[in-house]
Amino acid sequence: MTASLFQPLSVGGLPLAHRVIMAPLTRMRATVPGNVANAMNAEYYGQRASKGGLIIAEASQVSDDGRGAPCTPGIHTPAQVAGWKLVTDAIHAKGGKVFLQLWHMGRLSCPAYQPDGGLPIAPSAVAANVEVTTPEFKRIPAPTPRALETAEIPGLIQKYVHAARCAKEAGFDGVEIHSANGYLLEQFLQSRTNRRTDAYGGSVENRCRLVLEITEALAGVWGADKVGIRLSPFGIANDSGEDDPMPLYSHLIKELDKLGLAYLHLIEPRASGAGQREVDRQDVPSAAQLFRKLWHGVLVAAGNFKGDSAEAMVKAGDADAIAFGRFFISNPDLPERLRTGAALTPYNRATFYSRGPVGYTDYPAMGAAAAD
Repeated sequence: MTASLFQPLSVGGLPLAHRVIMAPLTRMRATVPGNVANAMNAEYYGQRASKGGLIIAEASQVSDDGRGAPCTPGIHTPAQVAGWKLVTDAIHAKGGKVFLQLWHMGRLSCPAYQPDGGLPIAPSAVAANVEVTTPEFKRIPAPTPRALETAEIPGLIQKYVHAARCAKEAGFDGVEIHSANGYLLEQFLQSRTNRRTDAYGGSVENRCRLVLEITEALAGVWGADKVGIRLSPFGIANDSGEDDPMPLYSHLIKELDKLGLAYLHLIEPRASGAGQREVDRQDVPSAAQLFRKLWHGVLVAAGNFKGDSAEAMVKAGDADAIAFGRFFISNPDLPERLRTGAALTPYNRATFYSRGPVGYTDYPAMGAAAAD
């Protein structure tokens, strides 16, 4: 029997009423200093929560050295745990479920974010051919990072473990590992950014080692069925990309498949970099269709979906659920709008990364504008 976007689904033992998931979305509204989620964040997420719905909360740094963008939240201090507890309480009050995306930006940071004012870390000393954003919202060329020493890698893994424990304390229902979009873990995966000659570089198996070790470590904190992972095969965001992605991602997904994770979250190549500008790349493969046969658990697809294309993807069996990003920003009741075929409110890209409630908590639900 074919599935539908509005049929129930179990994710890691969590019963979901539908398969419309809110994707992790960086919005730069955390309180600084401290990089703490706040009451406005709780209002925003609470608006988008629904009974039996799943939200993947925005990327949150696992450590101070993982920062690389202004006003983004972390999940490694007591204050950050308390801030995120406001958010999880707001979502749970609506009957929703929420995972937190764990993030380290690696070479896409700059010295202004580093606790010691030094260079950001990466698998190798290879600069990204992009600009990064300083704490003052200025754009500067990405610096050449320093290569992480082999002896430092266990400490990095422990930072992810600590963040995962903090996420549990903050009331999340699970965690998602951010291994996409050119950030640190994808930097280890891809040959253009990983030029190491130790056990974490060279062969496909070695380049996948860190991601697999972190995934296994977090499964030890949460249980594997409460850990998801996000990948962007064929993606090119933030100067990322593998010349031949199939061998790398086929091996990685086969190994991840053995672990019994909550889900695999794949970004469709047509939408790579969509957080920074409007993109709809043509003549690119579908990641979900390519890797579905290698993955036996729940598969979540994301990237430029509308209601009809999401329904078609689920009905075809190429994905079990669809994550929506930009239209969840401007439509807090997106699942209901998709279910009823109601018109979608356009989003305003100019307010994606601005400060305050405009373009954040002021998008109305259906009927709210008329009622006002």
